[in-house]
Amino acid sequence: MTETTLKTGRRVVWSGEGMPASDGAGVKLTRVIGQPKLPDLDPFLMLDEFRSDDPKAYMAGFPDHPHRGFETVTYMLAGRLRHRDNTGREGLLTAGSVQWMTAGRGIVHSEMPEQERGLMQGFQLWINLPAKDKMTAPRYQEFAPETIPEATLAEGAKVKVVAGLVSGVKGPVEPGETEPVFLDISLSAGAEAIIPLPEGHSAFLYPHEGSVLVGEGEERLARGRVAVLSPGDHVTLTAEGAGARLLLIAGKPLKEPVAKYGPFVMNTEAELRQAVQDFQAGRF
Repeated sequence: MTETTLKTGRRVVWSGEGMPASDGAGVKLTRVIGQPKLPDLDPFLMLDEFRSDDPKAYMAGFPDHPHRGFETVTYMLAGRLRHRDNTGREGLLTAGSVQWMTAGRGIVHSEMPEQERGLMQGFQLWINLPAKDKMTAPRYQEFAPETIPEATLAEGAKVKVVAGLVSGVKGPVEPGETEPVFLDISLSAGAEAIIPLPEGHSAFLYPHEGSVLVGEGEERLARGRVAVLSPGDHVTLTAEGAGARLLLIAGKPLKEPVAKYGPFVMNTEAELRQAVQDFQAGRF
């Protein structure tokens, strides 16, 4: 799809602040999606931002914990996290890297900081799996910073393409049923970008530096505020002030029932009970 064929611009239909939260062994974070005012956005179940230069806020990390029925996406901006799981797999997430983990039928893993000082910053996104894939075998897609391509949208407008297709640049993630789009957009002062999106996808924006004007109505979105977008085939973004950097994430809604209990996301309460039993019996 080219800019000349774009018809319907997306606009902000809801925006709000993330809320303070903690997870793992008490790691302080901001819960953007998965909070009372925005419990989910099909197919997205949760988005957390962790950002601190105080080691006491992150050193305890995320010790062994289970997942079943969805995908986790960890995107690092600063710092290092060591990943280990109960299959013996191990890896190191560094600044600019991405881990796209499909938990499927079940996995137990840990994510622990591998530093004692300095800034730790990044995101974890939870994406639901369709009923037919919830019991699939776990798998990982891991990408070092240099393997994530960058597209130039306009003068002063660049985007790291983790998943999806922008200006002929395709992200390295192998798409699943939700056909995800995951973009990290950088805009210099006054720069404007027009970004095509699949028309039926749910989509949201989250600035993690600076602020932007969104859509033809030019609604202002500041750092730390999440914006849910209306349907449409593109969104127009204009940087305010000294510039901005933001996540633009979109996915195809599954339109299936969701049953959630902590780290388990299934379609029915009976499936949740089975997940708990399987974990307690060591069947993950």
